[in-house]
Amino acid sequence: MKKIISVFLLPLALSACGEREPLQSTSRLTVVEGERTLPAPVRSDLTAPDRPALIGPLDTIEVDVFNVPDLAREMQVDASGRISMPLVGTIDAGGKTSAELARDIQDALRGRYIRNPEVTVNIRSSVSQVVTIDGQVVEPGLYPVTNQMTLLRAVASARGLSEFAREGDVVILRTVEGRRMAGLYSIEAIRRGTYDDPPIYANDVVVVGDSPQRRLFRDFIAVTPLLAAPLVAFLQ
Repeated sequence: MKKIISVFLLPLALSACGEREPLQSTSRLTVVEGERTLPAPVRSDLTAPDRPALIGPLDTIEVDVFNVPDLAREMQVDASGRISMPLVGTIDAGGKTSAELARDIQDALRGRYIRNPEVTVNIRSSVSQVVTIDGQVVEPGLYPVTNQMTLLRAVASARGLSEFAREGDVVILRTVEGRRMAGLYSIEAIRRGTYDDPPIYANDVVVVGDSPQRRLFRDFIAVTPLLAAPLVAFLQ
C-alpha cells in the first residue's frame, strides 16, 4: 500500500511585512512538507456501515405497493434527485432513506387512490453515498455525493453559507487508507481562482467555520484568513 504523506502547504504570511513562518506539528496534528492537495480516499475508505443509506441522484430503486402490482417498478432516480410514478407524479427522493421515501409515496396515494397503501422501497444499486456538511451553512446534515461533487457544490447542497459564515475557514475531514486527515480551505480563495475547487468523496465531513469538530483546529485558526493554499495534515 502506497505510503500517504500529508502536508501543510505554503507557509502563511503572518505579519504585515510579509514574513512567512511554517506551521508546526502539535499533539493533535502532524505537519509534513510535500503535496499540494488532500489525497483521495481508497475504495475501502468509501464505506461506512454505521451510516444510513440515503437515496441519491442516478441510484436505482425498487418500489412495491402491496396488492397493487401495477405500481410495482424498478426505476432510476434522475439527476435532480426525483422520481416519477403513476398516480403519484413527481416526488423528491434524493437525500431520503428508503423508509422516508416509502412514507412519502404512501402519503401521496392515501385517500385519493388507495385507502391504506403499504409501500416498500429498496435501493437496488447506488452510485452515490453521503457527505456530512456541518457548521455555518443554512441546512447542516447528510447529503448524497456523486463522483462530480466538489467543495463548492457540497456547500450549495446545504443551501449555501449562513449569514455570518467564515468563508476562509472550511475544513474537509477524510479517512485515507485508514488514517484520519484534514484539509483547511478558503471558499473565498476558491471563488477567486487562487486554487482549484477540491473534490468531495463519500464519507467526507465538511465543516464551515465553528463547530465541535472544527475546534480540533484551534492551533492554527488565527491564520486562516491569510490562507494562500490548502493546508493538509494527519490527525492524531
